[in-house]
Amino acid sequence: MMVKRNDTLRVYVVFGCVILTAGLVGWKLFMLSYVRHTLYAQTAQAQSDNINNLLFRGNIYIQDPGSPGSDGLYLAATNKKFPLAYVIPASIADPAAAAQKLNAILGIDAEKLNSAINGKSDQLKVVARRLTDEQVTAVSELNMKGVGIRYETDRNYPGGPLLATVLGFLGYGDKGRAGQYGIEAYFNAELSGAAERSGQAPRPADIMLTIDRNIQSFAEEKLAGLMTKWQAKGGTIIVQDPKTGRILAMADRPSFNPNAYSASESSSYVNRSIQNIFEPGSSFKPITMAAGLDMGKVSPNTTYTDPGFIDIAGYKIKNFDGLAHGTVTMTTVLEKSLNTGAAYVQGLLGQDDFLNYVVNFGFGQRTGIDLPAETNGSIANLYSGRQINFVTSSFGQGIAVTPLQLINAYSAIANGGRLMRPYVVDAIRHEGGKTETTSPEVVGIPISEKTSQKLRQMLVSVVDNGFDKARIKGYDIAGKTGTAQIADRKGGYEEDAFIHDFVGFAPASDPRFVVLIKMDRPQGITFAADSLSPTFREIAQYLITYFNIPPTR
Repeated sequence: MMVKRNDTLRVYVVFGCVILTAGLVGWKLFMLSYVRHTLYAQTAQAQSDNINNLLFRGNIYIQDPGSPGSDGLYLAATNKKFPLAYVIPASIADPAAAAQKLNAILGIDAEKLNSAINGKSDQLKVVARRLTDEQVTAVSELNMKGVGIRYETDRNYPGGPLLATVLGFLGYGDKGRAGQYGIEAYFNAELSGAAERSGQAPRPADIMLTIDRNIQSFAEEKLAGLMTKWQAKGGTIIVQDPKTGRILAMADRPSFNPNAYSASESSSYVNRSIQNIFEPGSSFKPITMAAGLDMGKVSPNTTYTDPGFIDIAGYKIKNFDGLAHGTVTMTTVLEKSLNTGAAYVQGLLGQDDFLNYVVNFGFGQRTGIDLPAETNGSIANLYSGRQINFVTSSFGQGIAVTPLQLINAYSAIANGGRLMRPYVVDAIRHEGGKTETTSPEVVGIPISEKTSQKLRQMLVSVVDNGFDKARIKGYDIAGKTGTAQIADRKGGYEEDAFIHDFVGFAPASDPRFVVLIKMDRPQGITFAADSLSPTFREIAQYLITYFNIPPTR
C-alpha cells in the first residue's frame, strides 16, 4: 500500500513532536536531578527543621592575622538560624492567659501582643524574633496549643557594630531582601547570586575585605574615646596603606548595630568617610606646598616676609594667631600653619596651575573606592575665576573634601607621588574555587618623587617643632592638623563651631601607614593640634608595634 505524500508529512510532524516532548521532559528531569538538586535539597532540609525562610547569601570576611584557627580571616557577615516565637490565634483556648505568659517571657509590648493573639485567624503570626536560649526554653515549656517556636535563617554580623558603616546590612529592597548600604549593597549581586542565570540555584560569592580586624577595633575604640571626651557630634578615623591604596581601617561615628539596624536612625547608616564633605582647613596646606615645590616656585628654604595679613579684593586674610611672623621659610609656613604663607605660594603658582594640582590630587572627583554613594566633594569655587576663592582654598577654606579624598592625597605625598585608587575588597571568591583578586592601581602621578621627599621632610619638621603630643621617640613622624570653621547656609560660617582633623604617616622615610582623624563640632577645645595629636600618637604607636617597624632615628 502506498503512503500518500500528505500522510508521510503528517507522520514526520507527529514523530518530531514526540522527539521534542521527550527532549523537554528529559531536560526537565536533568534540571530537577542535577542543576536544581542543591536548591531542592536545601529546601527540604529547611522544611524539616521548621525554618521559616531561606537565605542564600555569601559571607563577608575581614583580615585577622595571627588569630589561631582563623586562616587569617574573621567572619564579619554570615547567615545564621534564629529562633522566633509564633502564635496561631484560632488555636489558642485562653488568649488572655497566653498574652500574659508570653509578655512575661518576651517582654514585648502588651498591646501589640494582644492584637496578634486575639482573633480567629488560623494563620501563623510571628510575635518575637531572635530569642535567647532561655526564652526559647520558656516558650516551649508553656506547652500551649497555638503557641510555639520556629526557626528562620537571617543575616548575622558576629562583630555587632564593628565596621558597620562599611558592611551595611541586609534589609528590604523593591524585590524583597537586598543589601542596604556598604558592601552588602555594592556587591549585592555577588553576595546573593543574583548574577546567575534564572532557573538556577543561587551561587553566592564570598567577599574578603582589606580591613584588618585588630586595627579596626583599635581605631573604633580611640574614636569612641574622642567622641566622649570632647562631646563631638561625629567623627572618622581611616588607616590606609599608602603604597597600595588598601584601606586597613575605616571607623565612623555615629554608627549602628547591623544586627538590629531598625533601632538606629537612618542617618547612622551613612559612611561619613566617603559621603560627608567638610572644609579641611590647614591640613590642605601641604597640597598647596606640594604644587609650589613641584613647579619649582619654592623650595623648603625659600623665604618670604609675613606681615600677618593680606588684603584681597576687599577681604582681609589673617593668620590663625593674628600675628606677623616676619621673614620665614616655607618649612616654617607649615610648622606655624601660616595662612599668608599658603596664599603666597598660590600666588606664585597662578590660578590654572593651582587648579590643575588640586584636580590631579583627586579633589572634586570620586576616588573610585568599591563602596556605594561616594560623593565628589566640591571645588566649584576654583572655577569661578575669583582670586579670593583661590586664596582661601590655598589654606583649605571654600572647598570641600571627603575624609577619603584627603587621606588618599596624603598617601600620594607619602609614597613618592603616586595617587592610588583606594579599595576595601581584597578578593571575591566564587563557588567552584574561582577567585578575583584586587590589584593596586595607580590613577595619577600628581607630584614627582623628588617633591614627595622634600615635602615628607617638611612634614616631619611640622611634628618635631609643632606637635610635641604627636612625636614618637626613635621615629620620623610626619603630619599636619586642620581646624576649619563650619559653613552655614547663608554664605558665611557658624560661630564657635569647628571641624578638627589630623593626617599623618610613619615612618616618613618609608611610610607603612597613613592615618586620618576627623572630629565634628568638639566642645571645649579650639585647635586640632590639642584635641587630636595625642590620639594620632596612640594610633601610630600601636601600628608601629603591630607592624614591628624598627626605629628610624
